[in-house]
Amino acid sequence: MRQNQLGRSAVRVSELSFGAAGIGNLFTAVADHQAEQAVTAAWDAGVRYFDTAPHYGLGLSERRLGAALRDHPRDEYTLSTKVGRLLEPADTDATDLAAGFAVPATHRRVWDFSAEGVRRSLADSLERLGLDRIDIAYLHDPDDHAEQALEEAYPELERLRGEGVLDAIGVGMNQAELLTRFILETDVDAVLLAGRYSLLDQRGLVDLLPLAADRGVGVVIGGVFNSGLLADPRPGATFDYAAAPDDLVARALELKTVCERHGVPLRAAALRFPFGHPAVTSVLVGTRSAAEAEDAAALINHPVPEALWAEIKELGLLPPDVPTPAQER
Repeated sequence: MRQNQLGRSAVRVSELSFGAAGIGNLFTAVADHQAEQAVTAAWDAGVRYFDTAPHYGLGLSERRLGAALRDHPRDEYTLSTKVGRLLEPADTDATDLAAGFAVPATHRRVWDFSAEGVRRSLADSLERLGLDRIDIAYLHDPDDHAEQALEEAYPELERLRGEGVLDAIGVGMNQAELLTRFILETDVDAVLLAGRYSLLDQRGLVDLLPLAADRGVGVVIGGVFNSGLLADPRPGATFDYAAAPDDLVARALELKTVCERHGVPLRAAALRFPFGHPAVTSVLVGTRSAAEAEDAAALINHPVPEALWAEIKELGLLPPDVPTPAQER
């Protein structure tokens, strides 16, 4: 699988990256062996970039990912985790399903974008991962904590990068506007944009992606299926984790019909689409099983003819000025 340089940093990432929220029991439980099989299948398919966070399953994702990667040469893969939520012990018999994870609520999340919080978060993550270093640290969802993240968390990450503790600094969010501000006001290496650059939503193209390309900031795109609608378009499918509006369902079904005319699965087109923009270095797909890992790897390598993109634009399903990938496969 192709490896791309992440912006101006020395970090390299595979075109397909492994999103580890699923093996943190996102929505439903996954057994330990299934989580390990998912990571192994991704590795065997050529994936060399793995992303996790303390938030995912209250640390379960980090523990499982670290265990699954422990026997692989450390210099052969890139690992990212996130800062901004500390895990504090909680005395409760509840589950964490309210936050989306099928795990016991043994801890509670505490927002903390202070310098001390960053250091503690990374130390805790390294302990859970059982690894000696993290390649990329993302500021995780600083939407309501922008000033503290900019004034305290980011400078601390910059110090750690300067000391060689980290190779790259990133910011990960579901919105493009604040990510754009981080690129303008800091020296981040990467941004992780979820859900805002897909076949159905190109808000990331307004300011963020052109600025990232101009500043040499690498962009990782998550949420290319918009939480399900582009994976399986039908009435009742979800868009951004809520019931999709009828007009979006209709657009997704039209996209599927065009793709079928060209012999391309809609999911393959959704995975390839972001690479039309030169700032995009990797597409992150949440993965919870070996079958899902193998499927994503096969789809991202599926040939997508330029005629498909042309027809999509002719039908008005994409704006004419949106960049689309050249046929390379």
